[in-house]
Amino acid sequence: MLDRRTLLAGLLALPADLAAARSAGAAEPGLLRIGYQKNGILVVAKQQGILERRLAPLGQTVRWIEFSFGPPLLEALSLDGIDFGQTGDAPPVFAQAARSNLVYAAAQEAGGSGSGILLPKGSTLTGLADLKGKRVAFAKASSAHNLTIAALEKAGLGYADIEPVTLAPADAAAAFARGSIDAWTIWDPYFAIAEAGEGVRVLASATEIAPQNNFFLASRPFAESRAPVLAAVIGALTEVAAWCTQNRGAVAELLSQGTGVPLAATRRAVDRTDYVIGPMNDRVAAAQQRVADRFHALKLIPKPVRIADAVWTPPARNG
Repeated sequence: MLDRRTLLAGLLALPADLAAARSAGAAEPGLLRIGYQKNGILVVAKQQGILERRLAPLGQTVRWIEFSFGPPLLEALSLDGIDFGQTGDAPPVFAQAARSNLVYAAAQEAGGSGSGILLPKGSTLTGLADLKGKRVAFAKASSAHNLTIAALEKAGLGYADIEPVTLAPADAAAAFARGSIDAWTIWDPYFAIAEAGEGVRVLASATEIAPQNNFFLASRPFAESRAPVLAAVIGALTEVAAWCTQNRGAVAELLSQGTGVPLAATRRAVDRTDYVIGPMNDRVAAAQQRVADRFHALKLIPKPVRIADAVWTPPARNG
């Protein structure tokens, strides 16, 4: 089992923030700047070099910039630090509310299945209703923020019934390890690392609470000026996703090598990931609209957000 030192080492080895995007430099003709996190399809694509090969005939090169979670990635997108990236459901909602000029390029339905609410060693909580009055940690404006609210709704509780503790993943990991929070809502690979800790329990997984979709997002200027490049990226990533579904053992090896996350934790994360990429259809857009409406109803975003306004339409194929 993982002790406190191993848990923190694994989680704190996932550094990335807005400074990384700033170091990437301004947009350049023929350069695609991709923001990625320590898990998922983009890491596999990076390890395989598939986007570099696919985009070379289009005169494009690729630069990869790492982030620890979704909100800083989308802040970089809004500041022209990156052109493209992937996050969970809540970050683009908050970004839209802050007038970020982004578009939803594609969706990974149930891509956030590797998320859940963890309890530290010694916890006596047994159900979601037991979260009432407790200190629940999550990253603000992240998919974990949305999952926490969905869990409260499922238990018949309101947002005011808990004490929210908004912490970035590494800070939450430290708080969890020292027992200063009662529960932690988090996603893979952080989730997979922490759940193996001594005495750690899963209060509820995302699949037990509510569907969690992931999204591939692009800046609108990039999507409009280089639509064929964006279409090629989505096409290549769709192929990577299909390969991942058929080669989960190899995916775990690639992810572990590319991120430094222990192989055992990576295998757990890979085994519960649905590697399917599809367009922003009406079902996915409606689900994302419900997320946006949830945050607005709680006054956590300053104005209503209309998801349909940010859905990208791929260019028509010739022939």
